[in-house]
Amino acid sequence: MSKKIYPLQFDPILKERIWGGEKLKTVLNKPISSKITGESWELSTVEGDVSVIANGELKGKSLTEVIDEAPNEILGTEVYERFGKQFPLLFKYLDAREDLSIQVHPNDALAKKRHNSFGKTEMWYIMQADPEARIIVGFKEDSNANEYVEKLKSNDLLSILDSVNVKEGDVFFLETGTVHAIGAGLVVAEIQQTSDITYRIYDFDRIDAQGNTRELHVDLALEAINYEKVDTHKEYLEEENQSNSIVNCPYFTTNFIPLSDTINISKTGNSFTVYMCIDGAFEIEYDMNMYQYQKGDTVLIPAAMDYYVMSGKASILEIYIS
Repeated sequence: MSKKIYPLQFDPILKERIWGGEKLKTVLNKPISSKITGESWELSTVEGDVSVIANGELKGKSLTEVIDEAPNEILGTEVYERFGKQFPLLFKYLDAREDLSIQVHPNDALAKKRHNSFGKTEMWYIMQADPEARIIVGFKEDSNANEYVEKLKSNDLLSILDSVNVKEGDVFFLETGTVHAIGAGLVVAEIQQTSDITYRIYDFDRIDAQGNTRELHVDLALEAINYEKVDTHKEYLEEENQSNSIVNCPYFTTNFIPLSDTINISKTGNSFTVYMCIDGAFEIEYDMNMYQYQKGDTVLIPAAMDYYVMSGKASILEIYIS
């Protein structure tokens, strides 16, 4: 790459949603003007929604452009070998003013067969939760397709789904096939495979401003659902100034860093790293330059950045592929 490597930030891709609100502005300082902004796509190569660099020499270039020019330097040698020039993850912040639809995502095999896409394994970090806020994750007990269809037809699906009260700092890991919904009153950091394949099962009989209901994908979902009870809640340590493991799966590794001082970071060059600042503020010193971040910021550390220094007082999610 002709231009130098440095920490990359991107213009947020803001999405209006029927269930969205204004917390992405009030809580995370995103530049929204709508009262129904539900999502800020922080880092994406989904077709039609490719992130554009917002800082430094590469400002204005898309993520796909810089990967194409320097795949090993941006993605990392092992990530490039495994995924080619496709950026394999998608990073979002979500504001649920109302309940999201109940939905499910297909696994890699089914998504490849039907949509030529990755599946959608994901995790949620709860950044802010109103009192009594909850999520839906999987079934209360092991179920089956027949019971599921019967409950759906009788408008009684919620009776067999597991509803969980949540608080700030909770983490949930959702493998493909897990029926789920983010509930009202939550701001969530979401990490997932690069995929926009969602099968909407139930939408609480909502209508949009034009009086239309949203499309459901009941038949498509049948084969995608895991009908067994699953444990999605993840416990993790919070030891200061180090990486505390939260999720380690084939698609991504996520750690929690409670930063209160200065730490030196050394990388191997095998994978990019992404930091999501979920509280506080921090800075990165690299190549005699300082880069500053605050709550709601997301930064991509190219794999070629093999040594840098982080300092500040912040809670940070650290994500890479191992």
